[in-house]
Amino acid sequence: MDRFFLYDDQEDTSTRFVSFMGEEQRYDLAIMQSTRFYGKLIVMDMQYSRFAIIGSDDLDEPGYLEHVFNRSEKEAQELREYLYELVH
Repeated sequence: MDRFFLYDDQEDTSTRFVSFMGEEQRYDLAIMQSTRFYGKLIVMDMQYSRFAIIGSDDLDEPGYLEHVFNRSEKEAQELREYLYELVH
């Protein structure tokens, strides 16, 4: 079978592992930085096995974190507050 690759690149990334307790929940995250996604972060929620590519525009989008990380509004707000510190 012939494969048609759209891209196959290797890139050095920086990964930060963070675990913190909020008022609502514990958060266990792996946060990757790369030049590939226009300065956005790849945020992996290791508890829920979900990930998203996130920038400040995504954090400002109502309901976005609730949807992609399957979190309640209060939990997503705690996560949003932390991620704002990283992207600004």
